[in-house]
This record gives sequence, structure tokens and C-alpha cells, in this order.
Amino acid sequence: MSGRPHLPSGLVTFLFTDIEGSTRLAQMLGAGYRPVLHEHREVIRRALSEADGVELFTEGDSLFVAFADAAAALAACAEAQRALAAHDWPSPEARPKVRMGLHTGFAEPYGGEYTSPEVHRAARVAAAAHGGQVLCSAATAAHVGLSSAAAPIDPTDPCVEDGPLGHRAWLLDLGLHRLRGFDGFERIFQLVAPGLDRQFPRPRTIDAPAHNLPVQTTRFIGRAVERAAVRDLITRHRLVTVVGAGGAGKTRVAVEAAGEIVERFRDGVWFADLSAVANADLVDVSVAAALGLRPEPGRAVVQTIADHVRDRRLLVLLDTSDAQLPAARRLVARLLAAGSEVAVLATSREPLGLAGEVVWRIPPLSVEAASGGGFSDAVALLVDRASAARGGRPVEPGDIAHLTRVAKALEGLPLALELAAARLRLLSAPQLADRIGDVLGTLDAGSRPSSGSDLSDRHRTMQTAVDWSYRTLDARSARLLRWLSVFASPVDLPAIEWLHDGDPLDPLATLVDKSLLQAEAGATNATYRMLDPIRAYAARLLSEAGEEESARERHVAWCLQAAHDAYLDGEGRPVTLSLYTLDPLADELRAALHWTVTRGSARQGLALAGSLDQWWRERGLVREGRMWLFRLYERVSATGEPVPDAELAAAYHMHSLHAGADGETVEELRFSQRAEAAARRAGDPGLIARILSARGAPLLEMHRTEEAERLARDVIGWSDEQGVAGEALSAVYTLAQLLWRRGDLEEAADLLASARPMENSRPLERGRRTVDMLLGMVALARGDLVAAHDHLIVALRSRMTHGFHLRVCETLNAVAVRCRLADDLETAARLFGAAQSARIRLRCSSGAFGAFWTEQQADLRAAMGDAAFDTAYAAGGALSLEESVALALTIEHPDLMAGSIRFSTVE
Repeated sequence: MSGRPHLPSGLVTFLFTDIEGSTRLAQMLGAGYRPVLHEHREVIRRALSEADGVELFTEGDSLFVAFADAAAALAACAEAQRALAAHDWPSPEARPKVRMGLHTGFAEPYGGEYTSPEVHRAARVAAAAHGGQVLCSAATAAHVGLSSAAAPIDPTDPCVEDGPLGHRAWLLDLGLHRLRGFDGFERIFQLVAPGLDRQFPRPRTIDAPAHNLPVQTTRFIGRAVERAAVRDLITRHRLVTVVGAGGAGKTRVAVEAAGEIVERFRDGVWFADLSAVANADLVDVSVAAALGLRPEPGRAVVQTIADHVRDRRLLVLLDTSDAQLPAARRLVARLLAAGSEVAVLATSREPLGLAGEVVWRIPPLSVEAASGGGFSDAVALLVDRASAARGGRPVEPGDIAHLTRVAKALEGLPLALELAAARLRLLSAPQLADRIGDVLGTLDAGSRPSSGSDLSDRHRTMQTAVDWSYRTLDARSARLLRWLSVFASPVDLPAIEWLHDGDPLDPLATLVDKSLLQAEAGATNATYRMLDPIRAYAARLLSEAGEEESARERHVAWCLQAAHDAYLDGEGRPVTLSLYTLDPLADELRAALHWTVTRGSARQGLALAGSLDQWWRERGLVREGRMWLFRLYERVSATGEPVPDAELAAAYHMHSLHAGADGETVEELRFSQRAEAAARRAGDPGLIARILSARGAPLLEMHRTEEAERLARDVIGWSDEQGVAGEALSAVYTLAQLLWRRGDLEEAADLLASARPMENSRPLERGRRTVDMLLGMVALARGDLVAAHDHLIVALRSRMTHGFHLRVCETLNAVAVRCRLADDLETAARLFGAAQSARIRLRCSSGAFGAFWTEQQADLRAAMGDAAFDTAYAAGGALSLEESVALALTIEHPDLMAGSIRFSTVE
């Protein structure tokens, strides 16, 4: 460099340099610092001399140099940084990291120096730089001809020509910043050139943003409750970990919650993403960069971080901590120990496991409609993203039902919903809904990274999202995850113990900790739930591992045992059947049925179907039941698996009952005859009686009344002779209905009274209270409202208590007739409307009394008038089944009504 007599004037480019962390470097090197300092000066001077730079002074580790040519100054700085990197220092730790800052402005030398404010601006630009970085002002960039920040250059591209800064060098626009001591904002540029580091923390300016939270390109939908919960936890605790499965939305919720409380942390909120950190040693470096810190020679990065946060009030948002869990755990412990006002919000698939940690498990998006009638959060997200996927076009109203179905199938998992929305570029909403059963195949097919996407590489597909967690499992935990995929719904510990060899507690805890299972507390015990997208992934691995047959067969065995236990009490004794005990088992039994009709045992499938017989009928699912039976028959035919005649007869009999409930009388009679033939081959009198006693119902539907009565009386007599009278209850009920129809009420009442002990002795029958229902109908025909009320209310309570919903509809109609006879016309109309609405929801026929209900409604309409009847009928139709039963149970007993004989005056 030239001496002071040749100071440039006019437009001058000023350069300041100094060593970042020079004090610590001096402390570390001791006497060795002086030669390093000297060598650093000489290296810089040699590089700058080619650009005619004039060195004005040297003080400590700082140099102040003036240039007449801005481009030459920047090129010389690049050469100086390369020379410093290439120099042979005493040790890697002894290498000085020099920061450089340039500014160009009008200045005239005076007395061998400059007094222009432009000098101070250059010093402030240098102070904003980090070691190894070269920054310049907009004025310098303008004089180089690059103030518009040209597009980034690929330094490996051979077609890139040299610019004003030399070989493949350019300026990167870092945005507007405020420099200390100056008003307004200064646009800062970073020199990018071959051989220079490019990645640095944000510039050290006084207007450094209060946070570095990532800016999202998509709208944040819903999650108001969750966002508020995380925000509240951060304000009350120093360490909060948001835990959830891959794609559950942990990062988005954490960022949104942190963004709402930035003002509570005077020293900022700082986001550090560990998902791309290659090894544990770089975790500290990544967090330091987020805090605007650089590694210092001879000093552990974690110590630099600890010193920085010691007297600060700030929040560190540590994203994807599970990517390097042990290192993240150590760093968080140091952060919390370093400063009492430091808080950490972490996202992870498993807890950090530190003292004082508050673990908040993120739930899926709600799939239930909002209370005000709006979309659920899951549907709202899918609708928003579907509109974006279709170029901003609003979703058609007709597509909402299909998208709701998709959202429920995906159980509100945000990543799955995002991927599903992307498929709408190719598929219509109905097509997507029809394909969503194959979760991985539908969502992951053809997935490719797209520009502008918020999704990281680990979230490009459901497969990669779950892979991230699965790779961290030990062998036992991985096997348990695969085997648990056979369960279709939440299961408890005994079910898992049935499936798993050995004690499952340790691998189960691992799966819960890693968010591959969700533990849900219950009234008596915990259950464990696997989200459907994770289940699909685990099921695929189960098949690939060659374990599917073993796991499925064990699941079928568990289902058969669970269904059997539903009919018993805790000591193994038969109890009154409650269909509510089958409600939580239904999905499991269906999953087991699917295996038996495809690759398993059809005989076991028939047993499973038998356990669901009454549940299918009472839940309005008889068509589903018949579908499974038809598939099981096909499986038996295809495999030739032997099925005992008694079991086949029971299946045909069940099929007959289902066909009758669906109004298919011909099919009902056909399968009843098949059932009889198989039962006779088996030689089982009880089974024969049960099948024949049920045949009266289709005969009545076909108006073959005499034949139905003759059959009923014959079956009752024959079963009594065979000692299986209890198996002929259906014949008793059929005969009682026939007697009621023709007005033989005394005989009907006597018949039913004799049947009551048999009904009470049969756990499968007594919850239905058919005897009380029919006695109530007899009492109505007699005009005995007291007896009718007593019998019908007993039947209604029992049927609702034990889950016989189809029969509840029948009883509501009967109670409506009781109200009509008591002149409570409005309640009668409401109950008729409620019964009809429930019957439609259950997709069932009007039953044996259908014509009678129609006749009674016509009489009621005539008495009330069309308008009043329709209003009350519609009001009843809007009630749920539970509300309808509650209404019926509030009806005053006839003995308590005004004018009752019980309270009349006795002369």
C-alpha cells in the first residue's frame, strides 16, 4: 500500500478491518499473539497493495485504508480474505477471523487525514460484519455498478463471465439496517466470491429484528385453543416441549404462538432449526448462528452462547430437537442454567427429558364441526389448501361432503391434509375421497418438492415423515409398532399384552414418547391410539417383514375372545347383553372380518359375524352384515374350508333376520329354509326351534297369516316337547302379534305372561323387553293407559339402557299412541316424528306394527289439523334418539293426571 502523501480525494472508498474476538485470541495465544497479529497485518497489506489502497493508520488489530476505486477495493478485500484463509498459521485455532467493511462517499483529506462523516459510516459498516465477512454500503455497491443486487451467481458455472469485482464475484443484498449513530436506514451488501464463506448470522446492527421466526407462505388455519395453550405455557414455564407425530403441525403452532409474545422477551425470540444439522457437533453452531454469534478461537461454542444469554431475557425456539436429541438436551440444559430469564420452546417427536420440562402433546386438528355450524379446523385447512391447489378457485359446495370425509379419514393430521390438497390438482374431490382408504398410495404418489412450498424434505411424503421417527426405534419397539397396526381403534394394555410376546411396557413407552402412539387417559385405564397415516405406514412394514399373517391371526383370536367376553361379567357369568359393549369393538371386528374374507379363516369370520348379529340389526347396518356374509360364503366356496352344519345354520339364520330387517322378505324366507336344512343335518333341536320360530315374521309380511299362526303354535309345542322351549320365544312373539291383530287380547296377555320367565332367563333376550312391549300394545288395545304406560316405559328404559336402538324406535311409536289416547296430541305428534327420523337414520323398515303406526298418525293428523301436526312432527324429527327418549320419559303417569280415579272423591 502507498503512504499518506497520496491520499485520494473526491469520491473515496473507506475500508476498516479488525479481528473478531481478538481479546480472546490474545488470551488463548499469550506470547504467540504478537507474531500472529503482525502476520495478519502483512497478509492484508500485500493483498490491498495491488489496489492502490492508502493505509491511514493501524491501531491494535484494526486497519483503516482509503481507495480511489470502489471496485478495486472490493476485489482487494476478497483477495485479502482468501490470503488469510490460505496462510500457514501456527495452528487452526490461531487463524484470525477478520471482518471488513467499506463505504464510499465524498471526502477531502486535511492534514493527512479525513474528517468526513463518511469515515464513521464505513466504521459502522465494518462493525456490523462477522469474522471472514466483507460488507459494503449501498453507495459502494452503486459505484461498482451492482446496486440493484443482481441475481445470485453459481461460482461453478463456466459460462459466468468476470464482472467488475473479479472472477465470479457479486454482491448479496442483505436489506435495510440502521447503523449506530446514524439516522435512517442503510442498505447493506455482502461480498460473495470464490474462496469466501457465504453463510453468516444477520448483520450486527442496532435495529436487529426482535426475532428471526420464519415467514410462512400459507395461511394459518384454526388451532386457536392450541395456540393459546402453548402461549400460556411459555409465559409460565422456562422449558416447554411441543411433542407430536411427524406432520402433526408442531413447528407451525410453536412459531405462531412464539410470534404472539415477542414483545415479552426484550432480547428477542430466536428460531433454530435442527432438522438439517448433520451431526451433533453442529447443534451448538446452528443455535449460535440463530443468536447472531460466531465461533470464537479456542473457546467452546456453547460457552459463547451461555455468556451471551446470561443477562438477557429471550426465548429460543429449538425446532426438530429430536434430530439430534442428546446434543439438544445438553444445550438446553446449559441455556437454562446460564440465565434465569432465558426460556426455551422446543418441538420434538419425543420429550427432551430434562428437569422442569413441560411436555405438551399436540392433538390432531379437530374433525368435528364447529359449534356455530362452521367447518371443523381439519376441513377448513383442507378447503383452504384445495382452493390454492386449484389456482385460487373456491371449492364447490358439492365437494364439501367429500372433503369432510377425507379430513376424517386422515384424522386431522395437518401434513396428510396438505398432501391430500395437493392431490386435488389431479383428482376431483369425490375421486380423492374414494381413494383415501389407501393413505400412503394416495398421498405419496408422485410427490415432488415444489418451489415455494413450506414443506421440508422430511415432510415431502407421509412415508418420509414417519421414517424420521421409525429409524430411531430399537428392534422391540419397531416390532410392536408394526404389530399394533392390525388394531383399527384405540386399545388398552391387556389387548397389547395379548398381541405382544413378553412385557410390552418398555417398547410401548418408547412409542408414546416418540409420538408414534397417543396415550389417552380413560375413566378406568389408558388407551393407546395410532393415527391412520402412521397405521398405514406400519402395516406396510408389517407386510414387508413377513409378519402380517401371524399378527392378523393373533388379532382375529383377540377379537373372538373380546366379543365373547362382551356377553360375560367379570367372573365369566352371562349378563344381560348390552350392545354398548360392542360399540368400541365394532371397528376391530370389522378389521378382523376383512382378514378372514381375504386371507384368513372363513369359519372364524362366521363366528365374528355372529358376535355382531344384534349390533348390526339394532344400528341399522343389516346391509353391511349381509355384505360380510356373502363374502364369507364366497371364501368358504373358494377355499373349501369345512364349516360344521350347526355353524352354517347359525350364519344362514342370522342372514335371514338381516334380510327381514331390511325389508327383503323373499331373501329372508330363502335363507331361513337354508338354515333349517343345515340345522336338521346337525341334529340340534334348539337351533331348529330358534330358526323355525323366526319364520313367522316373513310369513306375516307376505300376508300368509294362517300359515304363520299354525307354524308358531307347532314350533311352541314341539320345542316344549324337546325341552328347548326358550328357543321358541320368537314364535311366542309372533303368535302374540297375531292375537293382538284380531283382538284376542286375553289369550295374547296370557301367552305373554307365560313367556316372561323364559325371557328373563335368557341374557340375550331380556334387555329387549319384548314381552313388556307387546303387553303394552295389548293394554293400548284395551284402552288401559295405566298398564300401557307401565309396560311401555319399562320396555323403553331397558331398550335404551342396553343399546337396542331399532327397538327404541318401535317403543317411541307405541308411547306416541299412548299419548294420543290420553289426548296429549302435541307430544304424540312429536314422538311420531322422532321415531320416524330415527328409523330413517337407522335405514330400517317400519316393522310388524308399521300399518298400525300409519293408521294412528292419520287419526292424529285429523284431530290436530295439518298445520299443527306438521309443526309438532317436524319438531320431533329434529330430536336425537337420546332427546326423544328423554321426552318420552317425562310423560306424566296416568295415575298422577287430573281426573285419575286414584285421586277421585269417594262418596
